[in-house]
Amino acid sequence: MQMNKAFFFFFSGFILFGNLCLAQVPSTPDSVRVIEIISGRSLREKSIDSVNKVETIAGNVLIREGFTKFSCDSAIIDRQQNTIEAFGNVHINDADSLHTYAQYLKYIGNNRIAYLKRNVKLTDRKGTLLTEELEYDLSTGIGKYNNGGKVINGSTVLTSKEGIYYADTKDVYFRKNVDLVDPKYKIKADSLLYNTQTQVVTLIGPTEIKSKEANIFTTQGTYDLKTGNAFFGTRSLITDSSARIYQADRIAIDEKAGFAELDGSAVIKDSANGVIVTANHIFLNSRNNSFLATNKPVMIIQQEEDSIYISADTLFSGFTTKVNSEDPPQKKDSIISDTTIASSLLNKILKADTLDIIPDNDSIQINKLPSTVRRRDSLRMDTSLTNNPFNDTLRADTLLETARLNDSLQVDTVKGTKVIKLNKADTSIRYFLAFHNVRIFNDSLQSVCDSLFYSAQDSVFRLFRDPVVWSGQSQVTGDTIYLFTKNRKAERFYVFEKGMIVNKSENEFYNQIGGKTINGYFKSGSIDYVRVKGQKAESIYYIQDKDSAYVGMNRATGDVIDMYFINDQLDKVKFINDVHGIMHPIKQIPEDEKFLKDFNWQDKRRRKNKLELFE
Repeated sequence: MQMNKAFFFFFSGFILFGNLCLAQVPSTPDSVRVIEIISGRSLREKSIDSVNKVETIAGNVLIREGFTKFSCDSAIIDRQQNTIEAFGNVHINDADSLHTYAQYLKYIGNNRIAYLKRNVKLTDRKGTLLTEELEYDLSTGIGKYNNGGKVINGSTVLTSKEGIYYADTKDVYFRKNVDLVDPKYKIKADSLLYNTQTQVVTLIGPTEIKSKEANIFTTQGTYDLKTGNAFFGTRSLITDSSARIYQADRIAIDEKAGFAELDGSAVIKDSANGVIVTANHIFLNSRNNSFLATNKPVMIIQQEEDSIYISADTLFSGFTTKVNSEDPPQKKDSIISDTTIASSLLNKILKADTLDIIPDNDSIQINKLPSTVRRRDSLRMDTSLTNNPFNDTLRADTLLETARLNDSLQVDTVKGTKVIKLNKADTSIRYFLAFHNVRIFNDSLQSVCDSLFYSAQDSVFRLFRDPVVWSGQSQVTGDTIYLFTKNRKAERFYVFEKGMIVNKSENEFYNQIGGKTINGYFKSGSIDYVRVKGQKAESIYYIQDKDSAYVGMNRATGDVIDMYFINDQLDKVKFINDVHGIMHPIKQIPEDEKFLKDFNWQDKRRRKNKLELFE
């Protein structure tokens, strides 16, 4: 009975105390915040000194301040200081939009700042922030932690030593030792901004992004974790799973489409294949591993001593699913494995042409040529030599059209060339296309043309439309030129239609040879041997005596002409079949006899150093 009376007096006092408080503090708008006790199992008033008093509440405590509710196991309210100190299972419900949990709370009502400790959790229905200590400003919706924290947003987890949460924008600013772990990505950064609603990462410091497909190093950019779209600035660098490196001032990525765009001093470095591509603009397609480079593109094929530099208005590269299974029919003319020309080797060449072997005295030495040559046709020729196996001259527009046909390039439209399908294991054959104003430079060989095709399958550079090749003092021209390489060095060349070689001597004389087709070979980077064939191959060359003085000029024709070079200078000429010629003394050369038809010394088009390609 005494307990019931005690409970009755306590409960009556509690109601009276509450009513007195409500009577003393009238209802006010939310802008003038008053701490209200909604419920609690027990309430006590405790004097701190003669002036200051505090209220202690225990058991299922619920306190309200404006639209913000505080719940906990127990609390101390200091109305003079307008503070709340809460203990155990603390929960702050800020207008039903943001919820904060902890085991301890110190709330300063005058500036609406909450200091939370131990197992702190803040959630906005999009993400959850976990930390041991949090300072949260309820007036601005900004929360801070300085001793380590974690944000969980779906399957994405971010950790850092310091962090700032912005409730209105749903942004979290992470600082110091930032780690982001996602099923697709891992990000390490000094600092970054993350939005829990959009799942967009804003990079504002040195950052490394790792995935199965690539590693990215950047200091500035944005990354949308939902779509995979990204933008990176300030010379960002990407290394893909094949160890290829991509770098540019700005990089944009559309992950779903498989596209990327590199802008501003862009670089692609393929160390495995020894290729570097630079340009001001590069488009990438990761699905078919192709790229398109524009705005002063340059491709560098790396070699230990003499790298090859190629520039054009546009460069394109991709992988083909069909390749030419054979060399063109002129391969019979290209059986030379050692370009050192000797008489025995010459016999092999002639056998390949199905000609009877020519005795060595049929070789016409430059310094022993009579004034007039009339030789009977003492050689039997196979009729196949008179047929033109190259009816289809390749054009740049043909090349452009074939590039559109699902990478099934058939630039080798020479008769006799067939196309085979690759097995799955052979589908990694990369090719390169260059369009308009193509220029090639290395120390031993230079070239220009309108368009170019190169395949790693056969290592042949196919030069189309007004091509010119220079090697030392020699110039090669024709309708189309193939440059065959071995171990990334020029091995031989073939000229289709209107072929001409001009060799400039030290005395400004031009040795010339022209014909329908030209097959030539290199030795140590210089032209070593040339065979010209066609309907009356022609030649003009200047003869020297034993003292190397020029004594005359010989102009001759033949079905086949072989020319041999030593130290980049013409040394010997051999004519085969239906040979006709005349020699003019050096001081009696008619002006109209000095040059073959279509002679054009094009040294102005020649690039003298690699830096000219970047201009």
